Order: sequence, then C-alpha cells, then structure tokens
Amino acid sequence: MDISSLTSSPWFWLALTVLFTIIELASSLCLTTIWFAISAFFMIFLSMALKQTYAQLAIFLGIAIVLLILTRPIALKKLHIGKEKTNIDSLTGKKALVVNTISEFKDGNVKLDGLIWMAKSRDNSLIEAGEQCVVTAIEGAHVVVRPLTVKEKETLA
Repeated sequence: MDISSLTSSPWFWLALTVLFTIIELASSLCLTTIWFAISAFFMIFLSMALKQTYAQLAIFLGIAIVLLILTRPIALKKLHIGKEKTNIDSLTGKKALVVNTISEFKDGNVKLDGLIWMAKSRDNSLIEAGEQCVVTAIEGAHVVVRPLTVKEKETLA
C-alpha cells in the first residue's frame, strides 16, 4: 500500500482526527492540535471527492494553519486558558496595616490577613508604621501598596 492510497482513504483521516484529539486532551487543552483534528475531520469528507494525495495534504495543512492562526487566540481568550487565577489575586484592593515604614528607597512590611508581607510603595511615597494602606498589586513576594486616601481614612473613623 503506497502513501497516495492511504491518504485518499477516509479511514486515514478519521485515524488522524482521533489521534490529534487524543494528543489535545493529553496536553491539557493547549488548543494547538485540536485545529489539526478539525482539519482532519473535514478531510474525511473531502477525501471521498478529491483523490490527489498532495492536494489533500495541502488542503489539510491549509485548513489547520488558518484555524490555528485565526481562531486559537479567540478560543484562548473566551475559554480563559492559560490564565490560572490563584487566591493571591484576591488580595488586591484589601487594606493592610504597615508594620515597618515604607519609603522610596526602603521596602517595608505590612500585615495582611494575619500574615506579614514585604511591601513597597506604588508611587514611592512614605507610609509610616501603624498606618493603613491598600494593596494595588502583587509583584513576586512583594505586595505593592498605596496610602489610604482622605476619603478612605474618613470612612474608617
């Protein structure tokens, strides 16, 4: 059996569809080989009408590449794949108590949810020990904080 008779068979394309689908599932839905599985699925039907091996392979690759380039970014965005949220994301926006003074040239510490975190000021402002601040971001092992606004201080009083 030569390659041309193999690729012109719908069973070949069905086998590729199954193979690419299994690879996709095994790779934790990276959304890469699924486009080749979809392309191979279309080739099951096209192979019945089109018998030229090189034409089938060209169409298969063309469909897969177009799907990969045009639809993968949209699918990743819609399915939120690759953006694993953690509990640390919930710290942003919380108030913290400054334990060691934070300045432009010196990182300090804040107490947040009962834990002490290394902290730095978002805008390099001075935040004295004992003051409250708001977490604006997490950068590695540091929380980035800003001083409370006058309005926020008034709501605490």
